[in-house]
Amino acid sequence: MFDSKPNSAEARDIAFHLHSQTNPQRHAEIGPLIMARGEGVHVYDASGKRYLEAMAGLWCTSLGFSEKRLKAAAAAAYDKFGFYHSFNHKTPDNTIELAEKLVEISPIPDAQAYFATSGSEATETMVKLAWVYHAVRGKPGKRKIIARDRGFHGSTIVAASMCGLPRMHREFGLPLDGFLHTHCPDAYRGTRPGESEAAFVDRLAADLEALIMAEGPDTIAAFIAEPINAGGGIVVPPKGYFAAIEAVLRRHDILVLGDEVVCGFGRTGNWFGCETVGMKPDMVALAKGITSSYFPMSAVLLGRPIRDALSEMNKGGELFGHGFTNSGHPVGAAIALETLKIYHEMDVVPHVRRMGSRLRAGLEQIARDSRIVGQVRGEGLMIGVELVADPRDAAGLRSRAEGRRDVRRARDRERPDHPRDGRHDRVLSAADHRRSRG
Repeated sequence: MFDSKPNSAEARDIAFHLHSQTNPQRHAEIGPLIMARGEGVHVYDASGKRYLEAMAGLWCTSLGFSEKRLKAAAAAAYDKFGFYHSFNHKTPDNTIELAEKLVEISPIPDAQAYFATSGSEATETMVKLAWVYHAVRGKPGKRKIIARDRGFHGSTIVAASMCGLPRMHREFGLPLDGFLHTHCPDAYRGTRPGESEAAFVDRLAADLEALIMAEGPDTIAAFIAEPINAGGGIVVPPKGYFAAIEAVLRRHDILVLGDEVVCGFGRTGNWFGCETVGMKPDMVALAKGITSSYFPMSAVLLGRPIRDALSEMNKGGELFGHGFTNSGHPVGAAIALETLKIYHEMDVVPHVRRMGSRLRAGLEQIARDSRIVGQVRGEGLMIGVELVADPRDAAGLRSRAEGRRDVRRARDRERPDHPRDGRHDRVLSAADHRRSRG
């Protein structure tokens, strides 16, 4: 039981602090888990209990919770410049260097970097730039955005509209008009009886094209996707998925937006997840790993066609009417530059590949040695494991899972306030930490 005394930290948190992605009523009943410090891959609560933070705090602290070099970079930057902006031709000097370093590793040729402070701002910026791109080319009606069920792209109004999770829409009357959703590429849960993964990919591509034709290709601006779906369940797309999807999108002049907020900076065994899954985006959104989350910073990398469209739109001398106060913040830039330097020094991409091989070997060993029956699926770093108590139970487990999904969908369709006829699966957030109190 948490300390409910009026002046306790737990009671004050309940009284004064609204938490993200948390049930307020339940929070008032159980109280917060108050974290006091971090060291390497571990965090410590207020009582001194140590936890292995296996998610790096929402896939954020790729260099751990106590990287001295990042702290030193922040301190030195604050001594020099506590704040400056990038409006109206001005910029901090180190922001230029950071833009150059990001472009050097960009998966998009001839890119340019735009800075913001959160993943939500970055994904929303890509939408606005997509609108500019089509308007300059004489297609101002191309405004709609296609995202995917179970996708997560942020919490601002446009970013949340692109999410494919009911909890991001329910209280807020979202998604906004013009934000559409297609299937999540979850072959394990999504394939039909007897359907191969290749056939599943073909079906998803055909369904996407049917959606585009029903809405009208001249109304759709862009398609957004994470290379590997994170917040909706760590869904690794089947082989050939992005090639098939992008063939449809290119036929209809629809931009591809890559959400690399989680997958970027080596996490999948390449600098960016799009390289791992064969995705070829026109723009990508970056955050989290850009500073190991030691400072709130994000970026968009945009290719030459988008750059040219912006120049054309503003050729009469008008200002580019978009910006965030802290875009390109000098302290964030200093931390990001040091983060990138550490990634290069540790040779992060080969390192992650080696760790991926060890993870796969470990999963296979678990499957062999335990009493459960397991199958490790996927290639290279794109791996997963399916475990069942008895091989005869596999079909039954899957059938029951599909049955629960159908029940949820039927229930959601009956809810008059549900925004999209219950086409979502509800998924437990990987960020829900189990905690015990002795």
